[in-house]
Amino acid sequence: MTDTTAAVVPVVTRANALHEDTGHSGGAHRLSGVSIHSSPATKIWFGRVSNEPGFRSLPHHHGEAETGGYVLIGHGRIYFGEGYQEYVDMTAGDFVFVPPFMPHVEVNMSTTEELVWLTARTPDNIVVNLPDVDDSTLAGYRRA
Repeated sequence: MTDTTAAVVPVVTRANALHEDTGHSGGAHRLSGVSIHSSPATKIWFGRVSNEPGFRSLPHHHGEAETGGYVLIGHGRIYFGEGYQEYVDMTAGDFVFVPPFMPHVEVNMSTTEELVWLTARTPDNIVVNLPDVDDSTLAGYRRA
């Protein structure tokens, strides 16, 4: 028999109440929907990430966190590897996995449309910003 006196119930974070006091990296703006700030969650961060047209994040990594993303709107690119010379592209409907401690740069490849994705990471929204790189080192990237 289950003890329901200590039961945890589902917690809804309304769209107009997303938590803004979370890790950011340059032009990648993160809002948390499920996190220690908005729910009883202790082992997952789940939120909305957006990049305005032509904007990008600073180089960064997410420490020990495994990161999964799902593109809702737009065309994103993640640069990684030596000198950020390698990259993968994503468009609406694509999922992406970023391994722990992998330095990368998240980019909105459109200069006219917003990039919006959902991101989940465990255990929390760890964002470790790294020294910036010049835009010219990121193949194919241009600002709005």
